[in-house]
Amino acid sequence: MERTPEQSPYPQENVSYPTSSAPSFTFPDSESTTIRYPVDEKRPDGLMPGTHATSAANSIIDEKEGHGHDLEHGGHGHGDDNHIDINDPNRPKYGIRQRLHHFTWAWFTLPMSTGGLSLLIFAQPHQFPGLRQIGLFVYIVNIIIFTTLTCLMLARFFLHHGDFYNSLSHPREGFFFPTYFLSIATLITSTERYAIPDDDTTLKWAIQTVFWGYVVVTLILAVGQYSFVFAKHNFGLQTMMPTWILPIFPIMLSGTIASVIADTQPDIASVPIVIAGMSCQGLGLSVAVMMYAHMVGRLMSSGLPNREHRPGLFMNVGPPAFTALAFIGMANGLPDNFDREMDGFIDVYLIRTFAIIGAIFLWSLSLWWFGIALIAVLSSRPKYFHLGWWAMVFPNTGFILATISIGNEFKNESVLWVATGMSICLLSTYLFVLYSHIRAVIIQDIMYPGRDEDVNDH
Repeated sequence: MERTPEQSPYPQENVSYPTSSAPSFTFPDSESTTIRYPVDEKRPDGLMPGTHATSAANSIIDEKEGHGHDLEHGGHGHGDDNHIDINDPNRPKYGIRQRLHHFTWAWFTLPMSTGGLSLLIFAQPHQFPGLRQIGLFVYIVNIIIFTTLTCLMLARFFLHHGDFYNSLSHPREGFFFPTYFLSIATLITSTERYAIPDDDTTLKWAIQTVFWGYVVVTLILAVGQYSFVFAKHNFGLQTMMPTWILPIFPIMLSGTIASVIADTQPDIASVPIVIAGMSCQGLGLSVAVMMYAHMVGRLMSSGLPNREHRPGLFMNVGPPAFTALAFIGMANGLPDNFDREMDGFIDVYLIRTFAIIGAIFLWSLSLWWFGIALIAVLSSRPKYFHLGWWAMVFPNTGFILATISIGNEFKNESVLWVATGMSICLLSTYLFVLYSHIRAVIIQDIMYPGRDEDVNDH
């Protein structure tokens, strides 16, 4: 069934093309902007070779099954029958300046996932010679990726004034802003693993200072962004997506950072770090559980998201998985002589026992969400690349790391070998998504009007 132009969720873009002395014609869009095409009077259709204009009947919506059935608040439509089909191979190509206008915060899901991969390599229970060096290489590459993306984002804001506020206030792209801080979290933990020697006191104090600074900044982010969303947006339950959880994710990962650095800190510093990490982890998980209620309500009442955004369901795997990982890590990070009441009743060993119990409890919830997301994606696989595909990597990294931690606590080789198999699958997924990402950039499937997280198409 053909869809009318008003149903299309893709906004028009100001597009300008070189013109010749020959006459040209224009298609006005709903925002009174103009799309201008060069004209060749010798051709029957009047268009220059390689230029293609389509009607709404040939729009992308005809190709995206189920797309646009649950538009978020703020979605846009077309007010004219003539517009560019953004899936047409002959669609107009853009230069770097125009494409940077669509360089969104969601790009930081790439260094998030790369940093998670470096941590997973370090934590592998079955090491072989050279594996740690591979992990170090991935860590260095991730620093380069993060720095490059930061520079490109600054270039976007410099070239397109107003994009900074618009990106933060956008009802969809704004939820990806926390991925910048999640990337920083992976850099902090990876730096602790790969770059800080065990006997370097100065660097240990430096990483502790970075931890406390990260806690303060991400707490402000968690309160500030949700306050803005509550005041400025009005979402319906049927539009709920796992990205709603992202603003609480950075503060939650403070617990994961604490679980990594506490064991290497002096006793006088490790206890406050663990307490702060547990507080942040509890805050993050509590908010995530509240969001889960909305997520299940949306799935029960409106069904699964359209196929193009189903990989985002893997985000639900992250909060319980990283909390399970943090529980075990923070318990092990406490000093062996820790006994708050000094009576031998609630000592560090009892705390570690309860941490394992809680970790298994939460790991099971992650497993359930993993199964839901996997079946949803396999039942209707996405056709077009979106940056949300990286959700198939980073949250599952926490799931596998939690599996490894549980296996190490029980010294169960079967669990550890399962975790090794899961790691191989995750590496394959990472390489597949990375290839798809690079290909999408080259053929302009992303960083193109209507193809990124700066439109409301779900």
